[in-house]
Amino acid sequence: MADALNARIQERIEMYEPYSRACALFFYKADSPYSNISKALKYRYNRSSGRFFASMLGERLATSPLYADVDAVVPVPLHWTRRWRRGYNQAEVIAEAICTALPSAKLFPSMLRRRSRTRSQARLSSAAERAANLRGAFVARPVPFSGSGSAPSAPRHILLVDDVCTTGATLCECHRALRAAFGPSVRISVATLGFVL
Repeated sequence: MADALNARIQERIEMYEPYSRACALFFYKADSPYSNISKALKYRYNRSSGRFFASMLGERLATSPLYADVDAVVPVPLHWTRRWRRGYNQAEVIAEAICTALPSAKLFPSMLRRRSRTRSQARLSSAAERAANLRGAFVARPVPFSGSGSAPSAPRHILLVDDVCTTGATLCECHRALRAAFGPSVRISVATLGFVL
């Protein structure tokens, strides 16, 4: 997953980008029972199931030295109209549970904003269509962040969270927006419940 995401990230930039760590709780296949986890959270309003599996992911992240220094957990945002219709953001449900498991992390649900309502990625068949659909859709917003000192500072390690990584188009666009706001000194990692093989 990390190799696939890093290859996509490098396609969109012309300078050195530090390697981004990425992980998922399970492999997502349409015929697998695991696919019902994210579908239940996203389309059947089953937030408790999402929290349960996100907590499991968070516990595993907490035991990994790769994620031990995460200090900002950022969910992939929904456009406000989609969030209003659904009533919640499934990525934020996952991010909240993960944040609880990571001792030094804080949740920043408004660090990223979706500035345009795009077509549903699930309805697009190719990776190229998905990437074109999301180009420029996200912007990072300045939010008050206080690190270990008392003065406001930037996060050191951001964990970007979504429900499923399919082609990586959404996560790469969010990564691009975060990188534009924070520069190369801030690490950006990714965690999702599912990863499509």
